[in-house]
Amino acid sequence: MAQATMTDLETLRHSTAHLMAQAVCELFPGTKLAIGPPIEDGFYYDVDPPQPITGDDLPRIEERMREIAARDLPIERIELPRIDALKLVRELGQDYKVQIIEEIPEEETISFYRQGDFIDLCRGPHVERTSQIKHFKLLSIAGAYWRGDARNKMLTRLYGTAWFTEEELQDYLQRMEEAKRRDHRKLGRELGIFLISPEVGSGLPLWLPKGAILRDTLETFLKKEQLKRGYLPVVTPHIGKLDLYKTSGHWYKYQESMFHPIQVEDEEYMLKPMNCPHHIQIYKSETRSYRDLPLRLAEFGTVYRYEQSGELGGLTRVRGFTVDDSHIFVTPDQLEDEFKNVVELVLYVFERLGLEEYHARVGLRDPKSDKYVGSDEAWEQAQQAILQAVQHMGIQYTVAEGEAAFYGPKLDFLAKDCLGRMWQLGTVQVDYTLPERFDLEYIGPDGQPHRPVMIHRAPFGSLERLIGILIEHYAGAFPLWLAPVQVIVLPIADRHVPYAQQIRQRLEEEGFRVEVDARNEKTGFKVREAELQKIPYMLVVGDRDMANQTVSVRKRSAGDQGAMTLDAFIARLREEMGGKAY
Repeated sequence: MAQATMTDLETLRHSTAHLMAQAVCELFPGTKLAIGPPIEDGFYYDVDPPQPITGDDLPRIEERMREIAARDLPIERIELPRIDALKLVRELGQDYKVQIIEEIPEEETISFYRQGDFIDLCRGPHVERTSQIKHFKLLSIAGAYWRGDARNKMLTRLYGTAWFTEEELQDYLQRMEEAKRRDHRKLGRELGIFLISPEVGSGLPLWLPKGAILRDTLETFLKKEQLKRGYLPVVTPHIGKLDLYKTSGHWYKYQESMFHPIQVEDEEYMLKPMNCPHHIQIYKSETRSYRDLPLRLAEFGTVYRYEQSGELGGLTRVRGFTVDDSHIFVTPDQLEDEFKNVVELVLYVFERLGLEEYHARVGLRDPKSDKYVGSDEAWEQAQQAILQAVQHMGIQYTVAEGEAAFYGPKLDFLAKDCLGRMWQLGTVQVDYTLPERFDLEYIGPDGQPHRPVMIHRAPFGSLERLIGILIEHYAGAFPLWLAPVQVIVLPIADRHVPYAQQIRQRLEEEGFRVEVDARNEKTGFKVREAELQKIPYMLVVGDRDMANQTVSVRKRSAGDQGAMTLDAFIARLREEMGGKAY
């Protein structure tokens, strides 16, 4: 059998969504249907049933789906003029479909798909018969507002997955189970990394000591790399005047994703939703010469976005997050070289994080959309600059029209984790628009003012999201350089504690993160606890170690490594970390 394409899978999954909708309508007569698209690895359908549907109903729905599939119903496409289509969905009592059709242009004919007595508004395509839908599983149930708007009714969203073979389905379900085991929300609590307190607020993580160490390690790593590459650190406040974001255009494009302004005396201020307008003010604080450029300003800046509560999820979707933000101001002639330098930094960061499989995507503007700001000429310059740079670097990429930022095109890097999931992390954006809106200038070699170009870049993206991804990628068993606790010393008896403390002091002087477990517990118990905490190295010390001035080394998941001198152990740590400690 030839390998199925993504388009084939989307068709199968879309057809399975219809199969599920038919089953729901048969089991819950009077159900109103909203939308049911295929998504990555599966499908969903938003429904408005006359009575609540719960997770306990999923097996019954799935059983009815198999019954319908076994009926071997032909799946037929029907096309109707708009007026007849509206009449049909009104007769069916499908109010959400009425809204959808009313938004379709007058001149279009409307397509439906019929399978038996079930008929649904749909562009298609679909498989030919219900019997072709064989390998599927309903996964979960959630709430979803109609049109994603909290002012609308909350619908019931049923999720499922479908594949062409049973082997593919079982492989996916096993990966889903592994993903549950690696869930960063679960591991974050167990490993003492972060928590989210309802008293503080949804989407506002609190970093526990080990989590704070992990954050600091990542920040220190990138800050050192940036200093080597000529970046200048800056710090900006957590709020700014509303007028700043009106000038940038963010307020007019994204105010629904911002927290409401707060009144301070006679002025309105915002919780900072992004860092670029603040960095622009630093650029404008003095006259700049072409000799000063590129000017690379970098900050781990915390920003705040108003996310709907139903969209929040651990660290991967939060309301307050820290961005490894940098804004680079360049002359037009410097743009391509500087863009390449940024891409090289992003790829180095991915390599160091162990995320070496990635996909590059160039996001261009949709010429039919009105969400963008800036002139056509500026957009053409920026888009050509990105495409030319990635082509010269030999980077394999895809183009995604409509994925640009509102002020400029961008190059996004989607990293693949150990479960094959793609996560958007690093981003590099070229911007001719904000320098124009803020009237930025530099004095050129001709003594005249010129307009700089801005590069927005963030190799990590959101630090919170990155850590959530890394927790799941490594299942909490971080590589040595990232582990919040790198070594734990386990004295066998109370008389060995002073020697354990000496070892700790020496390792800390060498720059390693160390703990001593001096509890009056059996050594085996301490070892198991250290393994559960996923600490890379355990040093068991007893009478023989004290006499020989050695340590008995155990490695996470690898067991006993034998006795060695502390100097030899330190050399081993340095070799494993590539000679670097952060």
